[in-house]
Amino acid sequence: MLGINHVKSWLLIAGLAGLFVVVGAAVGGGRGATIALAIAFVFNFIMYWSSDRIAIAATRSKPVTEQEAPELYAIVRELSAQAQAPMPRIYVSEMPQPNAFATGRSPSHAAVSVTRGILGILDRRELRGVLAHELSHVLNRDILVSTIAAAIGSAFTYLAYIFMFAGGGRGSRDNPLGGFAFLFLWLVGPLAAGVIRMAVSRSREYQADESGALLSQDPEALASALEKMEASAKQRPVNVNPAQAHLFIVSPFGGRRGQGIAGLFSTHPPTAERVRRLREIATRHPRA
Repeated sequence: MLGINHVKSWLLIAGLAGLFVVVGAAVGGGRGATIALAIAFVFNFIMYWSSDRIAIAATRSKPVTEQEAPELYAIVRELSAQAQAPMPRIYVSEMPQPNAFATGRSPSHAAVSVTRGILGILDRRELRGVLAHELSHVLNRDILVSTIAAAIGSAFTYLAYIFMFAGGGRGSRDNPLGGFAFLFLWLVGPLAAGVIRMAVSRSREYQADESGALLSQDPEALASALEKMEASAKQRPVNVNPAQAHLFIVSPFGGRRGQGIAGLFSTHPPTAERVRRLREIATRHPRA
């Protein structure tokens, strides 16, 4: 499953990038494609180098010392050693909702943040399962993948503004499809980009669930933690930037099931399905 999810994520990324460039070319020809590529590059460069600082600031997470959070440090140190990975920086957010996220462009530039809420409702075994999931995001380079998807999705809107103010949509004499492509870029492009970006996010969550369960050797602990966090998130939804929602282990908004039409716009797969898959892993790996 890990390999399938990895390939699926990168195919979705390729599809999103391809859609972006094709629409740019349809609106402005070769010049439009060049502008689209330039915008995508700038967005990705900024997000790649700043994603950790942006996420930390957005969630108001603060660094904690080992003296302040000895158990947290002990768990992360153990899992990092087991994965033969550098130990990430550790943060705590004062958010009352139980949640967690990982960020950073590489394992050597990674950070893990947990909320006060999660420290209050999970036991050590469940917290270990959650942290294994977050470390797996780092090891799988999910932050890089999600950053690329988010940056290209956001760039659709900016590309539309550029063509609108530059008159890119009026070149229908040279390009009969220009007007239609401009309309697609303005109205449908950001929507299509958002759907693909969220599909990437859901795919990476399944992958991190599985690799995290194998890292912790305790799939049931993560399953139990997800159930607790899901129940609490419904009671305590928080107001965060929707662009940051995909970072968290469960949706911070609560109540989003990720099923049906609404599921197209969910950054997270259904918790019940995640729990079912984790318990299947426990069956296949009885020692895990």
